[in-house]
Amino acid sequence: MQKKIYSINIAGKTLTAEFNDIADQTNGSVMLSYGHTTVLCTAVMSKHPGNANYMPLTVDYEEKFYASGKILGSRFVRREGKPTDEAVLSGRIIDRTIRPLFDQYIRHDIQVILTVLSIDEDDPDVLGVIAASLALSTSDIPWHGPVSAVRLGTQNGSGEFTVNPTYTYREDSDFTLDLLACGKDGSINMIEVGGKEVTEDILVKGLDSASVEIEKIQAWQKQIIDEIGKEKKTIAKPEMPAELVALFEAEIKPSFKATIYTGMPGKTHINDAKSNWMSAVAEKLTEINPTVADEYFEEKVDELLHEEAIVNNERPDGRAFDQIRPLFAKAGGISPILHGSGLFYRGGTHVLSALTLGGPGEAQVVDNMEVQESKKRFMHHYNFPPFSVGETGRVGGLNRRAIGHGALAEKALSAVIPAQDSFPYTIRLVSECMASNGSTSMGSVCAGTLALMDGGVPITRPVAGIASGLMMNEKGEYKVLTDIQGPEDHHGDMDFKVAGTREGVTAVQMDVKVGGIPIPVLKEAFDAAKKARFQILDVIEAEISTPRSDLSPRAPRIATIKIKPDQIGMVIGSGGKTINGIKDKTQTEIDIEDDGTVYVSGNKEGVEQAVAEIEGMTHEYKVGEKFTGTVIKIAEFGAFVKINEHTEGLVHISEISRDRIADIGSVLQVGETVPVIIKGIDERDRIKLSIKDIDPDFAKNKLPKK
Repeated sequence: MQKKIYSINIAGKTLTAEFNDIADQTNGSVMLSYGHTTVLCTAVMSKHPGNANYMPLTVDYEEKFYASGKILGSRFVRREGKPTDEAVLSGRIIDRTIRPLFDQYIRHDIQVILTVLSIDEDDPDVLGVIAASLALSTSDIPWHGPVSAVRLGTQNGSGEFTVNPTYTYREDSDFTLDLLACGKDGSINMIEVGGKEVTEDILVKGLDSASVEIEKIQAWQKQIIDEIGKEKKTIAKPEMPAELVALFEAEIKPSFKATIYTGMPGKTHINDAKSNWMSAVAEKLTEINPTVADEYFEEKVDELLHEEAIVNNERPDGRAFDQIRPLFAKAGGISPILHGSGLFYRGGTHVLSALTLGGPGEAQVVDNMEVQESKKRFMHHYNFPPFSVGETGRVGGLNRRAIGHGALAEKALSAVIPAQDSFPYTIRLVSECMASNGSTSMGSVCAGTLALMDGGVPITRPVAGIASGLMMNEKGEYKVLTDIQGPEDHHGDMDFKVAGTREGVTAVQMDVKVGGIPIPVLKEAFDAAKKARFQILDVIEAEISTPRSDLSPRAPRIATIKIKPDQIGMVIGSGGKTINGIKDKTQTEIDIEDDGTVYVSGNKEGVEQAVAEIEGMTHEYKVGEKFTGTVIKIAEFGAFVKINEHTEGLVHISEISRDRIADIGSVLQVGETVPVIIKGIDERDRIKLSIKDIDPDFAKNKLPKK
């Protein structure tokens, strides 16, 4: 086995790159380790170009159960299935980082596969970015890397950062910021942030710190590339046919700007211009491939949007750079069946979010390579049907985009979700994108906030989100655009999404189409996003300022009680017989935690009945407690009285009356209700009851008068 090993110290741990012949059929590969976490990255490019009209890059992130040293999976299937959401999100991080550094005219299929070989306390997604960079940079695949990644964390909102915090560090309740940044040459080209209302100043400071760590890894990568990197293949950019260029100049260019730049907020006529162009090509240049004509049109739109923004300070719909399209917010009103709903418009982007509340037992069980058997009680799911963009297509199923957008909105809202001990419900939000013209993920944050407050979920504060963009030229001149719509997103150089409350930021996601964005430009984008966020919060709070005081009548009611851990087995019963009996009788769901916390959910009457049964079963009786019980059996020496569903005691004949009783049957009857007080509890926990001590005249009033 041939290999070369390179190492660097990052935050007190060794980052090791091993180049070997394990995957020697690839264009490039590397095994990268940090601590005891190891990933294998391979990069392969097809020998011949395909027919796609885009740069066909695929990034696959493969979680292997063996990486955790455990046999995972379901009881019946002990092998990996479809990628988990976490694997999809990790793959998207790598894809979003490396994609901008390819020449977009490449039509060869390129596939990057990350395989997690072992996992300990360090997250493989940071390793995945660096491994992909090394595999591509040392290969013969044309690529403008390297690029590096680092994760920073803080606790208690401080500006002191921990580099590459472990899973344990990030699970601490004081953890307030998870910042993953990727970049090169002093610029940032991918950001993923989850925060607990962190200020923009801390985020910018974090990006400055991240850039320092990134440049250390960059220098290390460049040393490796200089030593073992292969010569890059040359793929020439295809030239546009002269007759195609001439036709555009004659037929389209004279009215090009006038057609696209409508001066109407939220409106552009790019599709009309493209339709005219494609018709002209089909009529006059029959030998030209329509794909080539389409690509040329998109290039010209890109040039126009950049020039007009940077040189002439114009956006296609006439808005100012910091102007938001018209806003609309509605809490509720969809149907009384829903536990809560929110409808949010931002220009041509319309999102409906629906809330469903359930008991703790309805939490999602998460079982994957990174986390075994944890429970997730807040979920946000995102749907993007084809009609939202006026198209036909497949309905249902999930793709990476839907998973990513849903996770981003979930991250943004998680910071304000109440703790389980104060609000023990399982919370599910579903955002339906009804119409799309720019950032439905941020629209989902706003609609989700409305639905949560409409449903009476006591969130700490409303959350809103906004997407900003950027037009930048080769000279570094730029303009930051607030509330980008479709064409500005498609042709712009940055998609910068920021969500948060009035107190601070809860989520950030940034993708770029250029090599990177300088941090001062990002600071400007943060400031613009904050201003826009506050404007959106004004509209949300004008519709509903605080969560409703009552839950929907359709939502289940939950009661929380506490029992001793050693009583759990008694409540569950043999094979679950006892607890299932209570659930069936009361039509409730009952969940018991290891610490003895019991959650009972269902309708009001059923919850009260189930709680009474469990409390009666687990009640620790004391001498002097008084009850009203039912006589269930009479014997010569006394009567057995049931004081709740699961407990009974003995009233000795001498405890019925102060006077001697010859026949108990003359005083008590089976089924009769009687007052009792606990007289004593013996060493076997048998309860001794007394009637005469609570009602001295009970027997006298029952016996015939002499």
